[in-house]
Amino acid sequence: MSAVRKRLTLSFDNGPFATVTPGVLDALVAHDVPATFFVCGKDIRDPAQRAIVERARDAGHRIGNHTLTHTVELGASNDPTAPAREIGDAQEILGALAAPERWFRPYGAGGVLGPRLLSRAAIRYLCDGRYSCVLWNSVPRDWEDPEGWPARALADIERLPWTLLVLHDVPTGAMRALPRFLDDARTRGVEIVAEIPPACVPIRSGAVALPLDGLVAA
Repeated sequence: MSAVRKRLTLSFDNGPFATVTPGVLDALVAHDVPATFFVCGKDIRDPAQRAIVERARDAGHRIGNHTLTHTVELGASNDPTAPAREIGDAQEILGALAAPERWFRPYGAGGVLGPRLLSRAAIRYLCDGRYSCVLWNSVPRDWEDPEGWPARALADIERLPWTLLVLHDVPTGAMRALPRFLDDARTRGVEIVAEIPPACVPIRSGAVALPLDGLVAA
């Protein structure tokens, strides 16, 4: 019996940057792989940055909502207006750029999956707005270790049947290693897909699909 082929979904947070994101897009084209870009509303108010996201969308990549400001842990906020601002205002700015699935990725303050991630009010807002909440299962901390992240990412791929990898198209130098990483993943027989693994989507199209234990403030 042949081994089950590993799957990898690529996602990029916190871009776009003119000095980084176009090179990421070039690498994805060269390797013929899809990705999802989760962008912050504040960053695409600038027409030049929005144009980069438009290029990603036009290349077939999907665009998701990564909050308005990337500063508010919704599960730690007592501000009743935070969900509408951080989720809704960002979605409005995204407009036609956004994927039809209304994908939202919360701010995790370093990729932490814990009770500071969401609040009950945020869950209600996501469900009422028919959003899908997209989390992750691999954060190789490329922003801290621009050279070493590929080894950690590959280790996660070996460990998991389907990896949803979070990378950052920000100016740390980490994305210079992206072409080599993609080559290494392909050499290992990894299938790189556009789909989001269901295990990383606890809320889908406004319906709670998975237990939210540990992800919501008490």
